[in-house]
Amino acid sequence: MTTTPENGANDAADQNPQTHPTQPLPPLGATQPLPTTPAHPTNPFTPPHPAAPADQRAAYEAAQRAAAAQQQAHMDQFEAVRRAQWEAAQRASAQDPATAQQPAAAYAGQPVGYPAQPAPAPQGGVPTQRRRNLWLPVTSAAAAAAIVAAVATAGLTHALSDGDGSVDRPASLATIGQTSNDTVPVAESTSDDPNWEAVAKAVQQSVVAIQVSDGNGGGAQGSGVIIDDEGHIVTNNHVVAGADGDVQVTLTDGRLFDATVVGLDPTTDLAVIKLKDAPDDLKPSALGDSSKVIVGQPVMAVGNPLGLANTVTTGIVSAIDRPVSTAGDASNEATVTNAIQIDAAVNPGNSGGPLFDATGKVIGINSSIATLSSESGSIGLGFAIPVDLVKNIASQLVEDGTAEHAFLGVGLSDGTATADGVTRRGAVVENITEGSPAAKAKLQAKDAIVAIDGKAVGGAESLTAYVRSLASGEKSTLTVVRDGKTVEVDVTLAVRPENVQQAPQEQQGEQAPEDQQGGSGIPDGMTPEQLWEWFQQQGGQG
Repeated sequence: MTTTPENGANDAADQNPQTHPTQPLPPLGATQPLPTTPAHPTNPFTPPHPAAPADQRAAYEAAQRAAAAQQQAHMDQFEAVRRAQWEAAQRASAQDPATAQQPAAAYAGQPVGYPAQPAPAPQGGVPTQRRRNLWLPVTSAAAAAAIVAAVATAGLTHALSDGDGSVDRPASLATIGQTSNDTVPVAESTSDDPNWEAVAKAVQQSVVAIQVSDGNGGGAQGSGVIIDDEGHIVTNNHVVAGADGDVQVTLTDGRLFDATVVGLDPTTDLAVIKLKDAPDDLKPSALGDSSKVIVGQPVMAVGNPLGLANTVTTGIVSAIDRPVSTAGDASNEATVTNAIQIDAAVNPGNSGGPLFDATGKVIGINSSIATLSSESGSIGLGFAIPVDLVKNIASQLVEDGTAEHAFLGVGLSDGTATADGVTRRGAVVENITEGSPAAKAKLQAKDAIVAIDGKAVGGAESLTAYVRSLASGEKSTLTVVRDGKTVEVDVTLAVRPENVQQAPQEQQGEQAPEDQQGGSGIPDGMTPEQLWEWFQQQGGQG
């Protein structure tokens, strides 16, 4: 919050150097308005209009001479009054010397309306003629112009208002800050030629700021995106998971609403909340298709970084299917996502906010950043949960508050495999859960899974993210290297048994916990606070 200094005067009298007013001047005679000239369609002084005819110019010059003569008469009258007052003061002084030091009249050059300074008596018996000060007529002219302008303004105001001319009209807090919302997709914006001004205008009303209190004097701030007319909002699980009671939501126009948590999904770091008493003028977002996202396309992130609501940043897609693992909640479950990597600035508070394409469609939910320290902020490595996964999970949370996840049923580690003269990284099967889809598909220990549905798998984390992006019941084809040969294995993914306590090496049924780190040994996609905590746990070793 910024403030401005107070500039008011302590005492109005102190602001005027003339603190001892004298007697006011006698009123001048009534003045006559300046003569007007006949209207003429041309301006004789502004090119490129042609000069006015001679008769018009003569009339104008005559009016100017008359005005000058009238002004001279006023000045002569003013001077005569001043002279008479001075002579009267001299006579009084001769009769009563005690009054000789009293000021008699205002200085002729003093502007009308201001307290006058005392005028010294001229040398000799009669005041001498001196050059007249032009300040008085200029000031008067300026005052007259101001009065004319005020009258003209009053007339215009009356002409534009109804009835008796009053400009008061009904108002409502519900209408403050609202603007019309363009349709999405934005017709005048494309990936080849993005118009971010138009896109920001079209989507701004679908983005919200979220504030959460944990009941212990702490809390969190994040972002969200409206997904329907009923007031459902998608955000990150880590934004609202610690909420103690209701969540406060601020719409882009500044209106505040309480919201309840509808459902949480720590596995994908997604959550849905719903506004209480949702207004009927909500602007839900348009959800896109993340399967069509390509590297290099322009994107726009909108959110509430560091509490700065309605912040817009732009960039490009730096990578797709980037396996990112972030620390989970109290359940110690890591969130693993094949994320959209972006270079648009994303900072704490952007979590849960939407990532838009150049047409204004949501293609992801911003969730995490990679950073060098707890205080470095954005370094151009941001990650968003693809919108196809968002649609799958959010629809389940809206329906019953819970979400099902696909399940393969293997414990994995990072490794490499060689076949057909090519060596590739892959996810090596360490063990298989009995009765799982992997067991039914006859996967074997030490199989190296190098692709799923034709997409390269770079390791255990990558395969885990791919599986979690799919829906239970979907069929997939795994490319497996077994005993130096490449084979394809069809598998039907099942629903993960959420309430089954699994052995550590079979956590998630997909990935062993020691393999939740990237090749550098540093966890990917952590928030600044999480990464700093991880560094401390590692004894400061990088």
